[in-house]
Amino acid sequence: MEYSSVQLNDLPDEIIFIIFKKLNKLDVLYSFINVNTRFNNIVHDPTFTSDLTLFNYLSYDYIYPLSDLILERFCLQILPKIARQIKWLDLEPLSMKRIFLSANYPNLFRLGIYYIKKQAALNLFTGMRSSRSVLIIDKEKLPKLRCFSLSCRLSLYCYDTIIIPLLHRMSNLEQLSLYLSHVHRNRFINGNDLKQNIVDYLPELNQFRFNIHSTMLLNNEIISCVNYFLGDNEGECLIYSYPYTLRHYYKIANNFPGGLFPCVHEVSLFDEHPFEHEFFIRIQRSFPFMKRLIINNRKAQKEKQCKKLKNTNQDLLVIEYSHLQCLILNEAHHDYVEQFLLDTKTRLPYGVDLFVDYKPLKRVTYNFKRDATQINCSKVRYICSDTNFRFPKHFKDYFLDIDTS
Repeated sequence: MEYSSVQLNDLPDEIIFIIFKKLNKLDVLYSFINVNTRFNNIVHDPTFTSDLTLFNYLSYDYIYPLSDLILERFCLQILPKIARQIKWLDLEPLSMKRIFLSANYPNLFRLGIYYIKKQAALNLFTGMRSSRSVLIIDKEKLPKLRCFSLSCRLSLYCYDTIIIPLLHRMSNLEQLSLYLSHVHRNRFINGNDLKQNIVDYLPELNQFRFNIHSTMLLNNEIISCVNYFLGDNEGECLIYSYPYTLRHYYKIANNFPGGLFPCVHEVSLFDEHPFEHEFFIRIQRSFPFMKRLIINNRKAQKEKQCKKLKNTNQDLLVIEYSHLQCLILNEAHHDYVEQFLLDTKTRLPYGVDLFVDYKPLKRVTYNFKRDATQINCSKVRYICSDTNFRFPKHFKDYFLDIDTS
């Protein structure tokens, strides 16, 4: 049987186009632009140039810049050639200024700036201006901007002074995404606030996605709010659009309203009141693809001995966390260590990383001899940070694996 060698350049344009569509856009542009006239014509198609995400990302919403080599080629050789075709840019803070200055973007109508730090946001929104960049940040209107996305994990104090005035300049905005954490002295950001300060000022807006966590500082005054934490003398309110699109949901308390959140992989729980078994049933049903769970609750459970579900005669349901990969219980009462290790309450998958202090773990497992916790412990990799204890001889045999480094 004879074999033939076919090179990429031997294929018809239609096949090359299909192949390129299967690849990452940045890889296509980086590898094939300026190679030859034929490839240039193909990669200049709007499929590869109209919207670009110029950063890398990992799980749990962790992003990082392109390498210097790749970024330099884009800024010097690629972006200047395709800038007129770019309609949508997603950027990260460390490289965005260099990207803005590399070309003019006359047809840009959507700009996403992800995980910008507080001081960088203030500098950007109050003073940055470049004659060669499409982004001109001053007091002028921005009538050509159609889409805008802003995400910041750090707590902001500039919602009224910076964010709202900036949005008011985008009078023709059609799509808006805001993912913010905000601290205010006298109010929460609620639905009425969003309507009065944002929606009413943007007549062309047809899509508004948001996740806004607002914290109000209290002066020894109890205010009715979504969550009031007496120990921290703090009230908190979270509002978000549904369906929920973020991959994390933090600081869930007992009054969690429920719902289905298939996109969420990382969850943290916090309250000054105990979490009972029924609460964990709601959490598992709401976050079926949860991979990382953090529990911060020092209050003992009140109903842990109850063998029946509340208001029913049914036995307690065994909760199965099929996709869980990491369980962090360092800031949790030992009742929650027992909640997740007892095989009558929880069924863990193989290979879960367990972070918990040694003393509560020893207490719950009866010095690593308890049969009711051995099934789940045999599936977990215990990450032990307490290395000052003398471990019993059978300690390592009780778990799937142990990391004491």
